[in-house]
Amino acid sequence: MHRRLIPPHRVRRPLGAAAVVGVLTLCVAAGALRFSSAAGADSTTCADSITSAPTGPATVSAETKAPFGKVLVIGSGQYDGCSLYLLTSDQLHGLTGAHYACSDNFNAIGQPCDTFLWPALLTQGAPIAGPGVKASLLGTVTRTDLPGLGAVQQVTYGGMPLYRFFLDESSDEIEGANLFDPVTSPTGIWYLVEPDRGNPAPGPAQLQLETAPVARGADATVLSATMNEDFSLFANASFPVYTASRGQAAGHCVDLCAQYWPPVLTSGAPGAGSGVDQQALGTRMRPDGTQQVTYNNKPLYLFADDAYIPGLPYGSQGINGAGADTMWGTFNTIPPSN
Repeated sequence: MHRRLIPPHRVRRPLGAAAVVGVLTLCVAAGALRFSSAAGADSTTCADSITSAPTGPATVSAETKAPFGKVLVIGSGQYDGCSLYLLTSDQLHGLTGAHYACSDNFNAIGQPCDTFLWPALLTQGAPIAGPGVKASLLGTVTRTDLPGLGAVQQVTYGGMPLYRFFLDESSDEIEGANLFDPVTSPTGIWYLVEPDRGNPAPGPAQLQLETAPVARGADATVLSATMNEDFSLFANASFPVYTASRGQAAGHCVDLCAQYWPPVLTSGAPGAGSGVDQQALGTRMRPDGTQQVTYNNKPLYLFADDAYIPGLPYGSQGINGAGADTMWGTFNTIPPSN
């Protein structure tokens, strides 16, 4: 986990679907109670909901958090040290003018994304660059979709809005890192943020084999990537990865293509689990400076429709992109190497 002083990594066992729903319901209920109670005003955590407009400028700093390297955190005040995240599908706002993916839209959890699940980092006045942060990358965007707040300014970095996560109780926690999230609209991936360019800070990618049904049919065993490494409700989840046989995605899948087919990113060399050929794994640089994992020199992608969290009505484990023929290329899974 990400923390100021890194203790031994917590070992978590996967929860069943009913347990996930139960735990998530308890988390939401406890959070709602905390934020609505008078006692809650005297005790703040990184998980706090947003209930009022900001009264001063936000400070953003950078801290080293293994294994992610330097990442953005809140740099002062009651949330000092709390982890900050970006959401890849928020890029659609700039590409198409669509609403932000983390907004006040209805979701099955029953709480707004931008004030409760992933509280937006708000500021009154220009945000302040703390240690390790480039002032030139800091900015703001006006949000009018935060329930009950009217027009407020959210802090951006490299043009991407910044958020906390409601399961990060303390500055030690990074439960939202690399979270493949079907609850946002549209689906996106939450990443910690590196300070040099404002790109995702994914840490070292891990590839392994996964057996799952192909489009609700027969099971297949395919190459997959680990996501949600520290998400206590669905930790170390695996999702199928794909290569593209032609078109844009065979080169660089960017913009709208990357919203449907997010690249598998890594910081440093990717790792190979049992049954995966380490020699076949590599990396290449994308146009934005991020490192994408390759397999036999072919770039790897996830598929947005494969995202799920057990127990929530947003899909289930499956291989839903196999053979997809799109305007960006034809996508296929990778079987186990012989």
